[in-house]
Amino acid sequence: MPHIVDVHVGKRVRQRRWLVGMTQQQLGEKVGIKFQQIQKYETGSNRVSASRLWDIAEALDVPVTFFFDGLTAVPEAAAGSVASLPSDLTEDKEAMELVRSYYAIPEHQRRRLFELARVLSDVG
Repeated sequence: MPHIVDVHVGKRVRQRRWLVGMTQQQLGEKVGIKFQQIQKYETGSNRVSASRLWDIAEALDVPVTFFFDGLTAVPEAAAGSVASLPSDLTEDKEAMELVRSYYAIPEHQRRRLFELARVLSDVG
C-alpha cells in the first residue's frame, strides 16, 4: 500500500505538470525516464527518490518544497468551513482548468477577478 506522503507528492507532481500543460511523456523526456514511471510516481505506487524529485522540480520550474505543500492535516474546525469543496481539487478537472485559466490572465486583471469571485461567493 502506498505511503500517504508518496501519494501526496505524486498528486502535486500531476497538478503542477497539468498546470504547465506538460504531458507525462514530455516530463519523462525532460528527466530522462519513461512516461510509465511518471504515471507510477503520480499515483504514489512508486516512491520518488530525492535526486529524481530534484530533477522533476527543475523540469516543472518549482522548488522541491512545492511537492510537500499542504501535507499537514487540516484542523477539524477548518474542514467544515467550505462545505461544498471537494476533498481533492487536483482530481476535479473543472477546478484545475479554472486554475490554469486564472493564471493565464494578466496579474492586474487576475487580482480584480479574484476580488469579484470573493464578493460573489460571499466567503471573503
